[in-house]
Amino acid sequence: MKKVMDFVVKENVRHGSQYALLRLSPVRSTMPPVAPGQFVQVEVPHSRTTFLRRPISINYADQRELWLLIRRAGAGTNALCDAEEGTVLNIVLPLGHGFSLDVKGHVLLVGGGVGIAPLLMLGKRLVTRGIDVKFLLGARTSTDVLQLDLFRQTGDTRVATEDGSLGHHGLVTTHPLLQQADIDHIACCGPMPMMKAVAAIARERGINCEVSLENRMACGVGACLCCVEDTVEHGNVCTCTEGPVFNINQLKWT
Repeated sequence: MKKVMDFVVKENVRHGSQYALLRLSPVRSTMPPVAPGQFVQVEVPHSRTTFLRRPISINYADQRELWLLIRRAGAGTNALCDAEEGTVLNIVLPLGHGFSLDVKGHVLLVGGGVGIAPLLMLGKRLVTRGIDVKFLLGARTSTDVLQLDLFRQTGDTRVATEDGSLGHHGLVTTHPLLQQADIDHIACCGPMPMMKAVAAIARERGINCEVSLENRMACGVGACLCCVEDTVEHGNVCTCTEGPVFNINQLKWT
């Protein structure tokens, strides 16, 4: 069930100049149940120019805490990245449909840039279910690889950087883990070209694959029709309500 709740910023952890991890706590009521891959809509406080809430993937959540990993992309996300401790944010959550948890066998979670955000909680949930989980994180350079220690604490983690400054030199799609490893299921989130390339490899290798789309969203509840995606069975659907996670077999672009 969706809730509109106030959260207070307990900590703002900067990752370089472009990223921030907001650790939030509910002001009054307890957190509703949250599934890995769902997202929130955050009101930008005290802004005269940013009227719409900003959709942000849930990085981690439990009954007492909510983590949002944010990349600077405009006025709204800049304001959120600069939120000081004690700032109160009004948030609608949880929104959308998350990743499948009833998976079996060897699972690979592939993230690019800030797209790694929902994969941390997904990996933790799958590990508690006894699933064999590996992470493959991609970025332009080592400074863009986020939360590496947390991923390594959760499971076997490999890295690919475009400039070769950390891990495999190249794109995640050229990493041997994706090309050769025994994989039964892939969950992927990141830039669209990366997800399309991962989906193509999954199809070629006969691997079940889910992707989390990052279509532009305004309302988060299917009213504005900004985030429609063309699907095989149902035509245009709202990513915010029917997704953001889709099996690649549902998407026409695959």
